[in-house]
Order: sequence, then structure tokens, then C-alpha cells
Amino acid sequence: MEAETILALTMFAVTIAALLSGYPVALTLGGVALVFAGIGLLTGHFYLSDLRNFPLRIEGVMSNSVLVAVPLFIIMGVILERSKVAEDMLNVAGKLLGKVRGGLALAIVLVGALLAASTGIVGASVVTMTLIALPTMLRNGYSPKLSSGAIAASGTLGQIIPPSIVLILLADAISNASSRASTTLGVLPQAVSVQDLFTGALIPGFILVGFYLGWIVYNAIFKPEICPPTTDADTPF
Repeated sequence: MEAETILALTMFAVTIAALLSGYPVALTLGGVALVFAGIGLLTGHFYLSDLRNFPLRIEGVMSNSVLVAVPLFIIMGVILERSKVAEDMLNVAGKLLGKVRGGLALAIVLVGALLAASTGIVGASVVTMTLIALPTMLRNGYSPKLSSGAIAASGTLGQIIPPSIVLILLADAISNASSRASTTLGVLPQAVSVQDLFTGALIPGFILVGFYLGWIVYNAIFKPEICPPTTDADTPF
């Protein structure tokens, strides 16, 4: 294995270890990058001229109009979490579906899909639903596997149901790659917009929601003991 590959894999492993140990993301990514840049300079696998180009890359990212949506989505998710809107949505859905067998799990998936379409991020919806819904589901006799699975699965819908931060980042990366490939081939570039990715991900996202709901209904019919109707449907969450 080449030395550059070993250095890159080591940097990736150190980054993951630092993130798991609890260091702030910004300091971890920047600090690990600078440390391994220094190691690359000492070993001859990295050049100082490349390091001078980093401010230009940062300026290019900050001036990218497409990526401006990323912090706005994050702010939207924080507002939904702090304003207790997600909690109110869970309460309404729980009151409507709580008396139905498996209704709390169905409410979690539906609210998760709505939060995914509202925020485009995972953290806010997963944390909110875990703190609010998981104790109630366990108290009403739901299986821990079904409860945690419904919350985790519905929380990840923010990655695919538009608008999504991941799709925005992918649109920017795909557009840049398409432009470079078109320049190399000498043909006119075919722009890949955020709207194209949003349109392509919409139907698969709803299909995924349908699969989640179908799995819960299947368990409610054939394994009724793991998802009983709630006994406190007036205040489910």
C-alpha cells in the first residue's frame, strides 16, 4: 500500500476517533487536517503551495449560493426543536392514532416524515422523538426493538425527503464534477441542479415511508403483543 493511501486512511481513522470522543466538529475537522498537513510536509507527501490554496477554496465555498441553504436548514431545525413544534405534532398524531394497535409507531413515522420535509436534518428530529416518544412507547408495552427502530428509521428520512442538506451538497458536488468532465471531453456541460435531485428523491422517499408504515402494520396484525394500543391516548406523549 502506498504511503499516501496509508496517510489518508490514518487521517480518516483519527477524525472518526476524535469525533466519537466528543471534540467539537469544527475543531476536529480543522485540527486533524492541519496536523496531517504538517505530517505530509515532513514526509514529502504534501506541498506548502497546496496549503496556500485552502483560503481560496474556503472563499469559494462561502460564496456558493447553493450552499447558503445549509445553515438556514440547520437554523430551521433548531427553531422547530426549541419551539416544541415537534412535540405538539407528536401529541396530535398520538391522539389520532394512539388507540389503534401500533398507532404510536405509525405516528412516529408520519411525524418523522413531516420533520424531514421541514428541516432536512437528522439530529433535531431523532433527539426530539427519542426523548419524547420512546419512554411513552415502552411504558405502553411496545417492543424496545420496534420502538427504537421506528424512531431511528423515521429520523433518517431527513436525508432523502426533500428538502435535504445531503441532496444540496450532492448537487453542488455533481455539478462541479459534470463541469470538469464536460471540459475534459470538450462538450457543453449539462448542469445538475438542486431541483433535479429533489425531484428524483421525492418518490423514493415516500416509498420508504410506505415501507416503514407497512412493516408496522404487519407487526400490528401478526405480532400484536409488541405494539398494543395505548392506555393513555388522551396525552400519548
